[in-house]
Amino acid sequence: MDPEHRALLRTHRLYLSGQLLVSDTIVPFLFQEHVLTEAHVEDIEAQPTDTLRCRRLLDLLPVRGPRAFGCFLRSLEDFGWVRDKLLLELQTRPGPRPGPGPGPGPSTADVRLPDPVLQEVPSDRVLSRLASRLGSEWESVLMDLGLSTEDLFRCRSDHRLSTHGAVLAGLVQWRRSGGKTSTVQRLMRSLEENGVHPSVLEDVLL
Repeated sequence: MDPEHRALLRTHRLYLSGQLLVSDTIVPFLFQEHVLTEAHVEDIEAQPTDTLRCRRLLDLLPVRGPRAFGCFLRSLEDFGWVRDKLLLELQTRPGPRPGPGPGPGPSTADVRLPDPVLQEVPSDRVLSRLASRLGSEWESVLMDLGLSTEDLFRCRSDHRLSTHGAVLAGLVQWRRSGGKTSTVQRLMRSLEENGVHPSVLEDVLL
């Protein structure tokens, strides 16, 4: 997702979560357009309130690739005033203003983190924020980082009621076992290879 679009969703997070009822049309449309997987839909629908369901969707969208924002705008047919507000703000911001249809998104090369940041070992805070943004890809990401299927089973077993806790436990285990080689750059490579745009790291490092 374009950094401008991620920033817009973050700025209006409270407004969106107070306006949108995502279960009826928005989530089904995003599933139909392959922005969300079945696991994502189950994760969202498991939240106990409309507000929390919307917030979970907003957590997932930034890591769902360059089409996610355009498809999200298209899903707001029943919430035209919300879509108009977002489009109006995009039009008043400097820089390119893509419309609601799918289009080319940023490539990995657009993620311009300073080299010292890329070589850092991520903190607990960064890992926790990343864990909250990963969807069903989290297991393949952790396996790419070197965890075994037994490690993943242990993470799930120890955190049966919290996917965030299981993902965070796996990321912490990766960092502990890799030491100084467990860098932001290594995380970025694994995210990219498993279909999560590495710009998510730019977001969690802000």
